[in-house]
Amino acid sequence: MFKTLYSKLALVLTGLFCLVGIAFAVITIFSTDMYQQEVNQKLNSSLAQDIVNGRNLIENNRVNEEALKSLFHMLMVINPSIEIYLLDNEGKILAFSAPPGKVKRQKIDLDPVLKWLRGDKTRPVLGEDPRNPDGKKVFTAAPVFDGQRKAGYLYVILGGEEFDSIAAKIKKSFIIRMSMWIMAGSLLFALVTGLILFAMLTGRLKKLACIMDSFRKGEMIDLKEETEAIGNRSSDEIGTLTSSFRSMAEHINDQMERLQKSDSLRRELVANVSHDLRTPLATLRGYMETLLLKEENLSEADRREYLKIAIKHCVRLNELVNELFELAKLDSEEIKLKPEPFNINELVYDIAQKFNLKAKEKAVSVDIDIKKESTIVHADIALIERALENLIENAIHYTEKDGTVTITVSEKKDSAEVRINNTGKAIPEENLHLLFDRFYQPSDRAGDDKGHSGLGLAITKKIIELHGSSINVSSDSDQGTTFGFNLPLN
Repeated sequence: MFKTLYSKLALVLTGLFCLVGIAFAVITIFSTDMYQQEVNQKLNSSLAQDIVNGRNLIENNRVNEEALKSLFHMLMVINPSIEIYLLDNEGKILAFSAPPGKVKRQKIDLDPVLKWLRGDKTRPVLGEDPRNPDGKKVFTAAPVFDGQRKAGYLYVILGGEEFDSIAAKIKKSFIIRMSMWIMAGSLLFALVTGLILFAMLTGRLKKLACIMDSFRKGEMIDLKEETEAIGNRSSDEIGTLTSSFRSMAEHINDQMERLQKSDSLRRELVANVSHDLRTPLATLRGYMETLLLKEENLSEADRREYLKIAIKHCVRLNELVNELFELAKLDSEEIKLKPEPFNINELVYDIAQKFNLKAKEKAVSVDIDIKKESTIVHADIALIERALENLIENAIHYTEKDGTVTITVSEKKDSAEVRINNTGKAIPEENLHLLFDRFYQPSDRAGDDKGHSGLGLAITKKIIELHGSSINVSSDSDQGTTFGFNLPLN
């Protein structure tokens, strides 16, 4: 029943208002009672003295029964709420106006009486109640004289037995009853208002809980629209919680999309790897089986040719596996950069020299355009060498006969720009972003794809990104295709 936050808050608020109401009622009744007693005692402070004046209540050491009887009758008619007691000098009750059997005390403590007669200003002054062995009430008192001798005290209780209970006081007092009703109405109004305010405040929290539950179940919801309906820009705690949840949910959604994309790439990678491994393995197996089956019928030259082809495919497999391991390490960020200053111009010359033979075999010229003799960059020389090898090899691979590969190094404000351009057929603009995907190979460009895995550009992109830079590509029919990246100057 009380599982929701609103029901728990409502229960606590109701209980709190009940406690406050009870406490307020008790305090009000107690303070009203004490105020009433104080006023009553102040208004009747001279009552006992007025009664004693002109009356001989004790004569010749004896109680004047006639005078007391007349006095009791008169006062009971005028004010039935008071009770009169005649005490001796020790506080013993000699006579009283109460009905027979009602008086429970035989003696009254005179300390409060003497305190009253001394004129103590602290009010109310309470004395012992003759009708109640444990009770105390407001009173007024005056000394009684027998001639010139003090013979005792007149002790007047100002609130009779009928005013002892709270219920009786409330019943007799219109003001107290009215105050109780006003207080109850005020508390009820405050309680209803508080419950409505709690409903308004917890309503946003309840809606947020529903959104979070829907998100947990994987239901399709518009996070922006739903959270803005709650008010995620609000500065209160619910607004902050809503904003935090929205950011977290959007981050989770982004992560899920990345995981799905990664899973898709993984499946594609497995399929491509399987295809690329299957071809050389099948070829290698075919030639090895041919050697075994036709060994006696093959000439020495044929056997050597078959073995050379098998070795070529073994090398091809080894290169493919090494590239896969290299790309996996770069993806997992296992490779840590070891940056150092070096001359990028010398590195470009050295790498271009490695590909001279391959370029001549394809009738492709490799030109180097370097603006300065020395350009010192700060990077990992081994990884940059690998990236340049991939780019230059890729450029030569896709350049048509009699084409040109141009390597340019130039200095910018705070970086060195490296550009590799090759002439030939342009790559469609819609395919440019696919060049760095694993195993992607343009089908409409020149070049023999045998021995070319399609992993080189993916590896290069990772290497450049590790250096805090990015690789860009452009392609058109006039300028050819150009890859470029920047490295920080030392």
